[in-house]
Amino acid sequence: MAAASAIYPPLRDRPIKNTVVLFDVDETLTKARKFVKPEMLQLLSELRHKVAIGFVGGSNLVKQQEQLGGDMNVTTLFDFCFSENGLTAYRLGKELASTSFIGWIGEDKYKALVKWILHYIADLDIPIKRGTFIEFRNGMINVSPIGRNASSQERNDYEAYDKQHNIRHTMIAALKQAFPDIGLTYSVGGQISFDVFPTGWDKTYCLRHIEADKDLEDGVEFSTIHFFGDKTFEGGNDREIFVDERTVGHTVADPDDTYKQLKELFFS
Repeated sequence: MAAASAIYPPLRDRPIKNTVVLFDVDETLTKARKFVKPEMLQLLSELRHKVAIGFVGGSNLVKQQEQLGGDMNVTTLFDFCFSENGLTAYRLGKELASTSFIGWIGEDKYKALVKWILHYIADLDIPIKRGTFIEFRNGMINVSPIGRNASSQERNDYEAYDKQHNIRHTMIAALKQAFPDIGLTYSVGGQISFDVFPTGWDKTYCLRHIEADKDLEDGVEFSTIHFFGDKTFEGGNDREIFVDERTVGHTVADPDDTYKQLKELFFS
């Protein structure tokens, strides 16, 4: 896999001092599950000469590599790479300490949760179902009523259906009632699924890595943290980091809007 060829200033020598810009992935840097456009990568490269940049998403690094890296190693394209909300993290291409969802919840509670979810989806009356209804990740599980094996058109159709019938929000409400004391948060993201993770392990989890950077030998005390995301509404998986007092939040409609806002904010 190729590495990025551009040479960037050390983090502490970026012209806009003590600043990092973080991005959601789907519908912020790329269309959902699609590869990032070359012009976006070019703009991010130019931005990286000014400030530190990073992405934070619920997906694992493999999916983020597919969307953002292609034949380039994605950990060389960003200063910070936060997979699964930062449970898996990279700084300047080197992996940081990670944390495990299964280690936190325990096998017995996890099996009870999975059993409930699969029963619920089995009884769910929706137009189509495909496969991979639960995807296990290091820091969470991702639940999809239609199944993550759905095609692009099926994803689009389901998203429209879900907006009309509130399938995901209704399922989340039922989960909260079934497991009131387990300490989990449920967050809608993407077109067809929602994330389930320990309370506090939302996208704000990545901020502990940003704050800890000052303790590294070549680290920076970041005083300004910008975040760009599309699902910043109540219940969206960008909401917590968007409203966090440590960040400057920016709501975007799609990748084109992200591009436009970056040009206005950093290149005008």
